[in-house]
Amino acid sequence: MAEEEQEGKTKGFRLLGILDVQKTPCARDASFPLSTGRVKRSFDVGFAGFMLTTLGSWCYCRMNNAKLRVQQRMIQDGIKNKVVYEGTNLDPTNKPGAPGPS
Repeated sequence: MAEEEQEGKTKGFRLLGILDVQKTPCARDASFPLSTGRVKRSFDVGFAGFMLTTLGSWCYCRMNNAKLRVQQRMIQDGIKNKVVYEGTNLDPTNKPGAPGPS
């Protein structure tokens, strides 16, 4: 029983079964502020970062959708005008001085 306790103490915590956190200096130092630092401030900073990222991507998506809708409306108006003015003197595709269909 004493051997199992001693083995558990020397084994340490393994991350994903391969990385011993207790023996890796960078992982050990990085986990120190998490256990003794200011947890509320860390949470607030993380949450604020999440919210800023979410709002930024939402605004970017809305701007792109609005731009796409404006382009679609312009194309629809152009197609409608093409159908209305086709074959008349107001047709912008008719070149002045070009012989018309007889």
